Amino acid sequence: MAKKSAPGVKKPLGKSLNRLRKRKKLSIEELAELTGLGAAHLAEIEAGTSFAPVGDMLKIARALTVDPDELLRSGSDDEKEKNRVNVFTQREQAYRYEVLTPGAKKDHLRAFRVVIPPRSEHPSVNYRHEGEEFVYVLKGTVDITVGSRKTRLKKDESIHFNSSVRHALKNPGNATTVLIVTIYTP
Repeated sequence: MAKKSAPGVKKPLGKSLNRLRKRKKLSIEELAELTGLGAAHLAEIEAGTSFAPVGDMLKIARALTVDPDELLRSGSDDEKEKNRVNVFTQREQAYRYEVLTPGAKKDHLRAFRVVIPPRSEHPSVNYRHEGEEFVYVLKGTVDITVGSRKTRLKKDESIHFNSSVRHALKNPGNATTVLIVTIYTP
């Protein structure tokens, strides 16, 4: 039995399903045929009035030839690009850094050389953004908190993490910390 969603709740699955279905130029009926699910059920999922069990999501993703995770992402490609540009601009304003990938505002992969002064938290950095992040320490020490997990890295050490989990950087040492930070956003 499908679970009804609460009124006023955002429905990223429905928006993504609609966008991906239209991109493939499929009607609800054609998608129903490909998935073996009822057209009415698919229409309710798309409208956000019905919940899709995991099994249904897998069938839909297979029929649309996309990763199931893509169904859970909301927003159009234009919205995602705007978000990448905004995150890039925020980093430009908040970080003391050098962009290692010039002209990368609209790209999915960007790299920075980040400098954090001694005994300081990185200014305005407590981020959560879609994608992945890789941090490599060139000089000094950095405390990286990802969710509730705190990791201390020294020169020539690195960490790779899901950047949709809230994360922050802090230099606990008496020397300047220099990092290479590489960010991938879908």
